[in-house]
Amino acid sequence: MALEFENEIEIIEVMEGYLINARPPEEIRNQLDIGYKIEGQSIIVFEIRPFYQDPNRKIECKIAKTTFVKKENSWKIFWIRADMKWYSYQPNPKVNSLREFIKVVEEDKLGCFWG
Repeated sequence: MALEFENEIEIIEVMEGYLINARPPEEIRNQLDIGYKIEGQSIIVFEIRPFYQDPNRKIECKIAKTTFVKKENSWKIFWIRADMKWYSYQPNPKVNSLREFIKVVEEDKLGCFWG
């Protein structure tokens, strides 16, 4: 089930605001950039970088995911491990707003998102 229209507007506002502050300087964005995508009830934050075997090809490296739980009106937070599976982010497994999710990802207390 997709996010509702009202939620999509909030998502775009919050996430685009995050990208304005989080993206690297324009002159290096062809080597490293940050993006996000909406997949169903989830938002995935990822890095964009050249593929090491073919620098002309770009790859997306997933960093963080949040999933909206309508029944609880909250966002669950996940991080991706080396096995490429999503795991609940235990210091803050859920938050009440998308802005709180962004704050958790930026703080990255355990180095799970940005290393």
